[in-house]
Amino acid sequence: GRTRVVGGRAVMALDARRRFFKILLRFGAVILTRLPFWNCFSMLMLFAERADQRRKPDIPVPYLYFDMGAAVICASFMSFGVKRRCFALGAALQLAISTYASYAGEQVHYGDWLKVRMYSRTIGVIGGFLILASGAGEIYRQKPRTRSLQSTGQVFLGIHLICVAYSLQHSKEDRLAYLNHIIGGEITLQLLFVFYAVLAFSFLSGYCVRTAAQMLSILMPIVILFIDGNVGYWHHTRRVEFWNQMKLLGQNVGIFGAAIILATDC
Repeated sequence: GRTRVVGGRAVMALDARRRFFKILLRFGAVILTRLPFWNCFSMLMLFAERADQRRKPDIPVPYLYFDMGAAVICASFMSFGVKRRCFALGAALQLAISTYASYAGEQVHYGDWLKVRMYSRTIGVIGGFLILASGAGEIYRQKPRTRSLQSTGQVFLGIHLICVAYSLQHSKEDRLAYLNHIIGGEITLQLLFVFYAVLAFSFLSGYCVRTAAQMLSILMPIVILFIDGNVGYWHHTRRVEFWNQMKLLGQNVGIFGAAIILATDC
């Protein structure tokens, strides 16, 4: 009788864990599928702000409308769960083309440290969309997931984390953002650098990905809240445009969503 009670409790605990993981999985997918809406909104606000100062947007105007239209269409279909894999792949492609057009157009000049922040986050978000396109994050999976797409997405996330680790060593702006909020100063900063580097290696190699994603999904809310959320530092001290910082913050939330998906459905 005692063995049955223990066994019953173990089954109940396992069921509760599975339900909790399903809730987290839904939460991660909701964040990632709605991200293009936030990207479009923050870009519109940013370009409206620039128009007041007679400054150009990142992408030439005719192409900008097509770019935003594609992003909204992909986000809408992903949000409703209609052909989510196809439209997640479309969202990744749209973001890649948009970033290339922005880089090639050279209509706006950013500092090198800000370019690393912007492009690395875009790479991370593209990785998140590729993970979604692989079939990860689906509660009721009807087709087997595409492992090659998931692996590619993980590599993109790994590249993003390498850029974060690089910034902690070589970007005065990023270093100060962390040093203002962490206890232990330089030692803690170096430990964070090692932590990001280890996580990057895990995503790039495909080794212990689930554990790495779980650790990343614990760290990221703290970074989003205290580092990205320190708008006063970025906007007033480092002269990052307010809506550009809001866009970067949203992209980090999207990467957090991808980390949750990998942590619960790897």
